[in-house]
Amino acid sequence: MAITRSRYRTATSVGTFVAFLLVLIFGSPWYVDWTQKGDRGVFLETLAWPGWNLDTDASVRDVLGADLKAILLVVFTALFLTLLVGAQLASARGTLSAIFTGWAAYMFAAALAAFLTTFLLPHASLGQATLNAAGGAGYGLIVGWIIGLATMAGRRP
Repeated sequence: MAITRSRYRTATSVGTFVAFLLVLIFGSPWYVDWTQKGDRGVFLETLAWPGWNLDTDASVRDVLGADLKAILLVVFTALFLTLLVGAQLASARGTLSAIFTGWAAYMFAAALAAFLTTFLLPHASLGQATLNAAGGAGYGLIVGWIIGLATMAGRRP
């Protein structure tokens, strides 16, 4: 019996892999330092948002929060891409549907990752978590189209 793979799983895996690459490359301490040393523009500076950290001089809570946010962004992207695949099964299936599905999944993932990791910070509050979630959603709005294009490319006719 032949094993067939669904094109929607492929779209999910491609979108998750691109999210992983975005976080790995543009969240790296080297890229984040480069963007902070000069005016690099809104897009290049926004790419550095889910920065992970290897700094041993920082507090454990700060390092854990930054690293967990980056990890959760990739995990939640996979989760939301899987959950939103139903939109691609609807009658509106197509190129725009795939782009918006990936884009929305990345916005939701970034907002939820920022919201949850806020509670690792000292003096965390629900208001601060909401503000951080809005910042994560803004990141997803500016960068999420890349995930949308990746999920579109992952679909097979």
